[in-house]
Amino acid sequence: MQTQNPFFDDLARMANGALGALSGLRAEMEALVRQQMERFTSGMDMVGREEFEAVRDMAAKARAENEALTKRVADLEARLGEAPAPAKPKPAPRARKPKAPPEAS
Repeated sequence: MQTQNPFFDDLARMANGALGALSGLRAEMEALVRQQMERFTSGMDMVGREEFEAVRDMAAKARAENEALTKRVADLEARLGEAPAPAKPKPAPRARKPKAPPEAS
């Protein structure tokens, strides 16, 4: 958009150029801060997002399996409590061996 006054045209071009330079500077600063943060976190031995989510999913799966097994054990214990316990057969008495007579010397 051209105006009648070249001064305003030049001023608008300078403002656009300054905004472009500032946005470039902003991008460079963001990249520098991101790089410093990555260096800082790698020195702290922190886990990555993907690894954290994988472990979280494994823990949730283990918790669900544990709850299912707990319910199953409770059901089995309830069934065992309802059914009469099978009587244990008494062992047959052992036949006694006759004692050997003492040897005379």
